[in-house]
Amino acid sequence: MDTLGPRCSEVGLKGKCLIITDENVGGLYAKTAKRSLEAAGFSAALETLPAGEQTKCGEQVFKLYSRCVEAGLDRKSFIVALGGGVMGDLAGYVAATYLRGIPFVQVPTSLLAMVDSSVGGKTGVNLPEGKNLVGAFYQPELVLADLETLRTLPQREYRAGLAEVVKYGIIYDAPFFALLEENIAPLADVENTELLAKVVGRCCEIKAEVVAQDEREGGLRAILNFGHTAGHALEKVAGYGEYVHGEGVAIGSVFAARASVALTGLAQAECDRIEQLFANLGLPVRAPEYGWADLRAALSVDKKTVGGMPKFVLASAIGTVSFGEEVPEELMETIWKKL
Repeated sequence: MDTLGPRCSEVGLKGKCLIITDENVGGLYAKTAKRSLEAAGFSAALETLPAGEQTKCGEQVFKLYSRCVEAGLDRKSFIVALGGGVMGDLAGYVAATYLRGIPFVQVPTSLLAMVDSSVGGKTGVNLPEGKNLVGAFYQPELVLADLETLRTLPQREYRAGLAEVVKYGIIYDAPFFALLEENIAPLADVENTELLAKVVGRCCEIKAEVVAQDEREGGLRAILNFGHTAGHALEKVAGYGEYVHGEGVAIGSVFAARASVALTGLAQAECDRIEQLFANLGLPVRAPEYGWADLRAALSVDKKTVGGMPKFVLASAIGTVSFGEEVPEELMETIWKKL
């Protein structure tokens, strides 16, 4: 965190900036971030928001626009997103739209944000009807991930980040998936920075390789949504925050794996490996308290749904997936009820 100011200077940023963070992260790192920026010659303002998925909404977007004006931000200024995925998505969307776009910097402090949401340029906010239905593709000038911040991350949030880590093995890298299976206990230890650096680095490599080929999700980038179709629907049905994002992804991934056995040739043994890995990492693999009718209604407004039919990423083997797949209505219902 102490290097934030110098790193911003190195990429050519200048002038004023606004740090956007939440109450949990701000109390830990905002002063250090602000001090580093000011020591490097920047004029830094700070805005601290309530923590949680509920903050990623239109009301907060317009409050932040006003805060940008108050802080004197112009087109040469920039925004710093300090926190997890919620802050990154929200602050990034504000940066993408304020004055029709000003630079921004991602400083992810959660595992999930480090391996997923801070990389690739997706920004957005939720609507009452569904998650991330409003957003923009907008690349940050800099992503600064400090593994030391994971030491203050709540255990539940850390485990949730591991769901996105597992996803990369499923969609792209079977040896990486095997590495995760072999390191269950070490992965649970945030002090194991050597392993974490290797894991975070590989996840970022995979995402960068995919995004470089398809920045705006016209095709290949859709594979990054493995587990997200049903996962996002569950988050919506449960009420944002009841299941954190990674927990939804874990359950959605098991759903997709079971559909893959039926439709795309995934071996049952590999489906079992996927479910077992999530469970061994302390993640939920089912949500029996939520009925199919509510989940199906939420699936209808997912941004990946076309003509009322949700599109899924399905696997033919661990490490190999296809996107844009439809799952028959009866099969979707059967899988959900048997989770």
